[in-house]
Amino acid sequence: MTTYQHGGDQYEFAQKANCLIEDIIDLSSNINFVKPSINIDFNNLDISAYPNYNKLYKSIAQHYKISQNEVELFNGASSAIFSLFKHLNLSHCTLYSPAYLEYKKASLVFNYDLYIINRLTDLSAKIIPNSLIVFVNPSTPDGVFYNIDNLIQKWIKAKCTILIDESFLEFTPFHSALPLIQDYDKLYILKSMTKFYGSAGIRIGAIISNKNNIKNLKQKEPAWKISQFDSHYIQEALKDKNFINLSAKENNNNKKQLIKILEASTLIQKVFPSSANYILIKLNTLSAKAFQEHLLPFKIMIRDCSNFDGLDDRFVRIAVKDIKSINTLKKAL
Repeated sequence: MTTYQHGGDQYEFAQKANCLIEDIIDLSSNINFVKPSINIDFNNLDISAYPNYNKLYKSIAQHYKISQNEVELFNGASSAIFSLFKHLNLSHCTLYSPAYLEYKKASLVFNYDLYIINRLTDLSAKIIPNSLIVFVNPSTPDGVFYNIDNLIQKWIKAKCTILIDESFLEFTPFHSALPLIQDYDKLYILKSMTKFYGSAGIRIGAIISNKNNIKNLKQKEPAWKISQFDSHYIQEALKDKNFINLSAKENNNNKKQLIKILEASTLIQKVFPSSANYILIKLNTLSAKAFQEHLLPFKIMIRDCSNFDGLDDRFVRIAVKDIKSINTLKKAL
């Protein structure tokens, strides 16, 4: 895999497997397989005028229990990351890795001196004062949720700017770091609306911080960056009050089944614990590339994790999906 490749290219995979895209079992994608109930006719959506985001901001602010002036929205989480890196214009970034690859890319694009801490082996490593700290919680690709209270105090003491990525927090029972934005004026929280709400094609990401930080961030953003389709989809999704509990129940049940199947396979050396909707595994002897080739006749895609810092070509991420997909994986193994 190339340095920043994320995997999950269904079009390329369909050609290789000689199948239709709808026949693919995409276990490489960590997008929720449970979908919210959407009651909207997009054919009747008025797209003739420029969008107004007042209702969108209100619904998202209510969802996260924050004020509307504490959030800025972007065309997806990746866009939010690049905008924030550019806006902060700092000289140094400390990335707790392995982590979402766009952080490393953004650091290099905006000329940050990048310092990588291997959180799997050296979580207590020293940090550089005044650095931009990036911590993904729950982590990717392993899905571990960290109690980072002590780390946050260490970062604050070093006068660091802090970005905590909580894109997958909704898949866990754990609490957000959001209340801390009132206590520390250099704290930013990233939320991806589309991971949990099962809609990678709907591009809405959010940066949450204190109102002064958000005001300064907004001043450097364009007037329109989210489509009417994106806006209305998320507003409708947030109206489904049963979705959160239903999603948690189905993901937890299916994850238990998936873990049982993975742990029973002699092809797999280790199944890592995860609080998110995906599982990191380490293969015994096969490389991730060879493993994918064996899964090709079953039209199963997996995430080769060899381009994550600290991981080699025997690491693979498997996403939690519906029971039919999980049973097909069982058959394939």
